[in-house]
Amino acid sequence: MTVVRYERRGPVAVVTMNRPEYRNAQNSAMTYALDEAFYRAVADDDVKVIVLAGEGGHFSAGHDIGTPQRDAHLSFDRRAALWWDHVGKDGAESRFARESEVYLGMCRRWREIPKPMIAMVQGACIAGGLMLAWVCDLIVASEDAFFADPVVRMGIPGVEYFAHPWAMPPRIAKEFLFTGDRMPARRAYEIGMVNRVVPRDELEGQVLALAERIAAMPRMGLALAKKAVNQAEDLQGMHAGMDAVFGLHHLAHAHNAETSADSLAGMDPKSMKAAADGS
Repeated sequence: MTVVRYERRGPVAVVTMNRPEYRNAQNSAMTYALDEAFYRAVADDDVKVIVLAGEGGHFSAGHDIGTPQRDAHLSFDRRAALWWDHVGKDGAESRFARESEVYLGMCRRWREIPKPMIAMVQGACIAGGLMLAWVCDLIVASEDAFFADPVVRMGIPGVEYFAHPWAMPPRIAKEFLFTGDRMPARRAYEIGMVNRVVPRDELEGQVLALAERIAAMPRMGLALAKKAVNQAEDLQGMHAGMDAVFGLHHLAHAHNAETSADSLAGMDPKSMKAAADGS
């Protein structure tokens, strides 16, 4: 089974994460398959808008930290960072190199794709799933969607692509991180993180209608408008802020590795879910 599907629907490319049995948890194979799909969409002059979707009940449960296909030990064709391959390295040499590539580096590259991107979010959008939604220009969520970044439970200050203070007001970002609670789609809309909230059975139709409306605009105008807003965010400190927090993120990994079972403080999908459920 392919971990990412690519489909053309007129001027819209629909890129679908396809690991529904694991709530579309993001392993490296999926990351590089997404990259290939985005390259394909950018290279196709007939594609004006890209939609990022998740197969099944959930958009994405985040980074793969425990499925049978977890592939953090494998090497892939590096494209996003100039660090060495993480395979065969120890400690921070391995973790920093890998996450510079597959998490922060890839997401930064995808944010700069010159075609508008819409995240079509249903169900869970957790931690690494947030990063995938946040690199998109627009987010349309179903009424049952929810957002969370619970990695403070691991002693980590937030996911690698730390867009929190730009995706939401700073005090809301702090509450979001401090509690690890799920933010319902309606609340995400109220704070400006989500563009639209729609009934689940209307999600795909409304996203495609919005994509086709955007696709009627001139390609160069869309690319320049996107770049203008991205540059404004970076002038507000987004790029430098992410670099700073990425260092804190890896300080947390190193602390965990020295004081607990592993760099994730011994947490796994089961224990993270139990903590979220309060059990």
